[in-house]
Amino acid sequence: MVYPRLGPRASRGEDQARGTRDVGTPRVPPGEIVGPNGNPRTRPPVLLQVNIEIWSDVACPWCYIGLHRFEAALASFEHRDDVTVRLRSFQLDPTLPESFAGSEIDYLGATKGLDRATVTAMTERVAAVGAADGLSFDFPHLVVANSRRAHRLLHLAQHRDASGDLAWNLKQALLTAHFAEGRSIWDADTLVELASALGVPEPEVRAALDSAELDAEVSADIERAGRLGIHAVPTFVFEGTYGISGGQAVEVFAGALDQVWRELNPQPLITIPGSGDNQACGVDGCAPAS
Repeated sequence: MVYPRLGPRASRGEDQARGTRDVGTPRVPPGEIVGPNGNPRTRPPVLLQVNIEIWSDVACPWCYIGLHRFEAALASFEHRDDVTVRLRSFQLDPTLPESFAGSEIDYLGATKGLDRATVTAMTERVAAVGAADGLSFDFPHLVVANSRRAHRLLHLAQHRDASGDLAWNLKQALLTAHFAEGRSIWDADTLVELASALGVPEPEVRAALDSAELDAEVSADIERAGRLGIHAVPTFVFEGTYGISGGQAVEVFAGALDQVWRELNPQPLITIPGSGDNQACGVDGCAPAS
């Protein structure tokens, strides 16, 4: 399967400015390998990491499902230790107030112009899909709230841990709190509790929630999404070039990982047994005719 290309890829300087790894950096030094005919051949000079950026919103149910499926695909990927993941911010409704006086069904009905029966059926279908993947959705008790503070907190996590593990774990905690536990993703005490459980000091968390600097980073993510043509989430961007939109099946993510890895790390040619290097010219001269 060939995955669609996105807009122009960012320059290497832009990659470095936004904190992602320069994909031109060698991972493994050159070495010798032996082909089927016993002739030594040179290994490709470098192995490159696969860089993935994921645009998502804490208030998006398909993001909850999509990230879960992506994680499953990555866990079974042979080269998973050479994959870097960076979470990017996106807001489905940046105009949402700190809290909404009503249920998720009330909110969707009011903003999408849908009747209550239609919205209820939609949420029930999403909950059934999530349950099949082992995820719990409790739409009747979901607290509708603006996700901006949660995104600022995720940027703090990325500053504290360059590996991305802290941000990933915090994102999962936020999604679970929002969709399964009926907790507010705007409420300061809730956010402090979730981040503190992962080792982030409370003073740092509270400072981050209304940080203008972190808010600017959230805005930068959203603006870049627009430049890439991203208008729905989750969107998974591989190497700034390939995009997968939606909570796709695990197999789709696995195929993308394999495809991009192979493009970055082409394997050496396998010499057909019996052909050898005779009747050919190389940098050291030509072989005598046999």
